[in-house]
Amino acid sequence: MEVSRIRALRGPNLWSKNTAIEAIVSCADAECSIDNLPEFEARLRARMPQLGLLRPEGHQDAVSIAHVLQIVALTMQAYAGCPVTFGRTASTIEPGVFQVVVEYSEEDVGKLAMALAQALVHAALDDAPFDLADALKRLRELDEDVRLGPSTGSIVNAAVARNIPYRRLTQGSMVQFGWGSKQRRIQAAETDQTSAISESIAQDKDLTKMLLDAAGVPVPMGRSVTTAEEAWAAAQELGGPVVVKPRDGSQGRGVAVNIETRERVIQAFEAAEEISSEVIVERYIPGHDFRLLVVGGALVAASRRDPPQVTGDGQQTIRQLVEQVNADPLRGDGHATSLTKIRFDDIALATLKKQGFDADSVPPAGTLIFLRNNANLSTGGSATDVTDEVHPEMAARAVSAARMIGLDICGVDVVAESVLYPLEDQHGGVVEVNAAPGLRMHLNPSFGKGRAVGEAIIANMYADGDDGRIPVVAVAGTNGKTTTVRLTAHILGAAGNRVGMTNSDGVYVDNLRIDTGDCSGPRSARSVLMHPDVDAAVFETARGGILREGLAFDRCNVAIVTNIGMGDHLGLGYISTVEDLAVVKRVIVQHVHPAGTAVLNAADPIVTEMAVSCPGSITYFAEDRNHPVMATHRAQGLRAVYRDGDAIVTAQGAEETRYPLAAIPLTRNGAITFQVENAMASIAAAWALGLDEDVIRRGLATFVNDAQTAPGRFNVFDYRGATVIADYGHNPDAILALVRAVDAMPAKRRSVVISGAGDRRDEDIRMQTEILGDAFDEVVLYQDQCQRGRADGEVLALLQQGLANATRSKLVEEIHGEFLAIDTALARLAPGDLCLILVDQVEEALAHIASRISQA
Repeated sequence: MEVSRIRALRGPNLWSKNTAIEAIVSCADAECSIDNLPEFEARLRARMPQLGLLRPEGHQDAVSIAHVLQIVALTMQAYAGCPVTFGRTASTIEPGVFQVVVEYSEEDVGKLAMALAQALVHAALDDAPFDLADALKRLRELDEDVRLGPSTGSIVNAAVARNIPYRRLTQGSMVQFGWGSKQRRIQAAETDQTSAISESIAQDKDLTKMLLDAAGVPVPMGRSVTTAEEAWAAAQELGGPVVVKPRDGSQGRGVAVNIETRERVIQAFEAAEEISSEVIVERYIPGHDFRLLVVGGALVAASRRDPPQVTGDGQQTIRQLVEQVNADPLRGDGHATSLTKIRFDDIALATLKKQGFDADSVPPAGTLIFLRNNANLSTGGSATDVTDEVHPEMAARAVSAARMIGLDICGVDVVAESVLYPLEDQHGGVVEVNAAPGLRMHLNPSFGKGRAVGEAIIANMYADGDDGRIPVVAVAGTNGKTTTVRLTAHILGAAGNRVGMTNSDGVYVDNLRIDTGDCSGPRSARSVLMHPDVDAAVFETARGGILREGLAFDRCNVAIVTNIGMGDHLGLGYISTVEDLAVVKRVIVQHVHPAGTAVLNAADPIVTEMAVSCPGSITYFAEDRNHPVMATHRAQGLRAVYRDGDAIVTAQGAEETRYPLAAIPLTRNGAITFQVENAMASIAAAWALGLDEDVIRRGLATFVNDAQTAPGRFNVFDYRGATVIADYGHNPDAILALVRAVDAMPAKRRSVVISGAGDRRDEDIRMQTEILGDAFDEVVLYQDQCQRGRADGEVLALLQQGLANATRSKLVEEIHGEFLAIDTALARLAPGDLCLILVDQVEEALAHIASRISQA
């Protein structure tokens, strides 16, 4: 068994809607069925007893080692605590080669699981040892390291429940919700509305106390000090027990409470000084420690926090009791679990000493032993939910505290005997205000019910009914994608939207190109969805990007499939037939929003078959209104777009709207058939998005198909009285469409300039010139700069073979170099002639043509 390639599919893909690891696995002949390996399964189960059935009940097909690898990788993740269930193994056209797909929840964990699964399978094949416990431990530890913590995770889960899309921006806890101009961002329990100034105030405990006091919120008296002696002096001034804590601190670090002696105060000062140069000494308020969570000006949760503690049993030492408590699987080392392990450090020892114990003391049965005076969960404390008990006036004080500091999400720490009474009635007070408060104590309290704090935060970020989405149009097909993308984006722009667009020419935001090159993949689409100035998005969705990574979005409002034909990279990536290609292109249709629309070419039977995969509605388009698919669809009262003489018509039931072709410059009064089809697809998409017909008309009328607006898409030039057309057509279907368009244009003599991409099949390269040889008088062949794996002259030889039986072409010439070929063809043109130039380096070739035209 050999694994030759591993990919991370980061969005909906060819296999499923789940994120997944895809591997190409080659098996030796004997490994294509484990029936040929009689000892293998027993060895495998001896190393991993948790494995389920390798051959499902009723499954008669051979089970390959590749299939076993899939099951092992999925099972390992499941036993490591990852919520994964999907896996699939498919044979390819190459004997013994399989595509193995395994779902992951965290990409790094999925990749490690695949690597460990390989090691386990090889160990079973070779009868070698394998440490399963260590493998699962590695997976669990990695998962804990990279997955979102409970606070951020609760907010993300709340967003998912409301169908709000999200994207993790870092390996940490920074997450984007929504798309484009509707995006919002969080980092843990801070949002993009959390002011940096407010956060700074919350970190400054002295300033916080001053502001709260000014707002009438009860706070303990005290002051800042910079030396140990000052700390002792401040404690004497206050009288009675005090609290010593760093002025800038968090998570209870360096906080000592209820201390009175000079020795303890100085010791506490030294601990606090390690965290902050300034230390606060304030009056100790007796009572319990409560955390009140305020979100958007409302109290949403409250917990009583108890310090880390153990109960003596008269037999075990305190150290042993702590170890026993820490063995609880709910306690971890960080924030990934609902509770944190109790720390046995200098502060814990000092706290024990105050109670008359040390680590090796054996306290009497029933004796309560505290390991810290503060009750932070991060140091091992526990929490009890008291949300329903909070007195309205205490809640109002917490809300006032959050507003005074300026925090949209705020953890207000209160010390009081109870939450049942106002703070003033029991001499309680607010001792601290926290930005980015931890949510664990409210989500999974040690006692009491959890609170929906993630939902409260999302509700504060997005109003009811707002899912944070912008309109998304995805366009796939063999030909016409880029023009359809550009025209659809232009119409959306005419409606006042700032449109983000990706295509094979670049990435555009509000008509400004921000990236160049072929940007028809998911990475470019994700960059548009991240852009804050995008109100709507239109994506060219290429085959390669879907195979490499999947889609950049979980669903789209409109999916357009222009056609499925011969040409684009057949024979690559195990896509060997037009039917295989259709399965890839169909992915965007499968992920249409239930309230969305698939716009499908009714004249293409492979495209119409995609309709059954669409969760939303279907709008068909075709030139022939009487096509059986169109006629049936219209008879059902469903939407259709077709050509009727000199107009494009949108029809549903008895309602029809006409868009005259004379007012759609792209079509040249309807003479360019494939541009009529592109216009129909764009009109159908705009209709599906609910755009007003006047907006659609304006968009159609103002779309200019020149080299600047749509480079390489049937750009027409005048050169000394001759017509020159530049196009990026590069497959047989595109060539056929161009020939039909050129036939509709008058010309005395027709010539064509063409090369061929080396990464196409031989028959596809030959077919292009077979078509052109019957439509043009002269053919100029040129060789690309990049032969894409072909030997020098190999592509030209294939193009010559395609011309062997040409009925029209009498003059055929080979030129090395695209620009020289263009110059050769232009030099032969006379007024009334027509020359079709099939460009390779689109921008450079168009610039060269423009230069020659300017010199004419």
